Amino acid sequence: MQISAPCVVSLTWKLTDAQNRPIDELGEPVEFFYGGHDLLAKVEEALAGHAAGAELQIHLEPEQAFGDYRAELVCFEDRKLFPEQLEAGMAFEGLPAGHASADMPADVIYIVTEIYPSHVVLDGNHPLAGLALRLDLQVRDVREASAEETESGTVGAGPLTVLASPGGGATLH
Repeated sequence: MQISAPCVVSLTWKLTDAQNRPIDELGEPVEFFYGGHDLLAKVEEALAGHAAGAELQIHLEPEQAFGDYRAELVCFEDRKLFPEQLEAGMAFEGLPAGHASADMPADVIYIVTEIYPSHVVLDGNHPLAGLALRLDLQVRDVREASAEETESGTVGAGPLTVLASPGGGATLH
């Protein structure tokens, strides 16, 4: 079966940055809905018409993947607004109650990047924002999508269901 919307593709891949430094590897096949919300548009475009066994190398510019890095998505919040047990790398959906950054979007996942006695630095950018990426992709299987998958536009909560994020950027598991 050739890949065309709607269908379900089973994929493995290696993701690297533009300098070929490893970022992510999906060694075991995972299913994604093709023609819905599971994959980036550039990835879907590259997969179109291929079948099981295809191996593709895709170059993604930041605007085709996780967006450009936006300095305006970095903010500083009072340390008292956060739990005592706080570590760099922790993620929060939106800003804490009582936050001082009125102009920051509420529907963003913020990552704690630095912790100081008086304040915490939060970054609403995806960790891969601003990076050009290389994706070595293998199509392991292609099947017809079920009525439920077609209706929902996804196969569920797989690793890449986070590819499309609020604000038009994207995220990777």
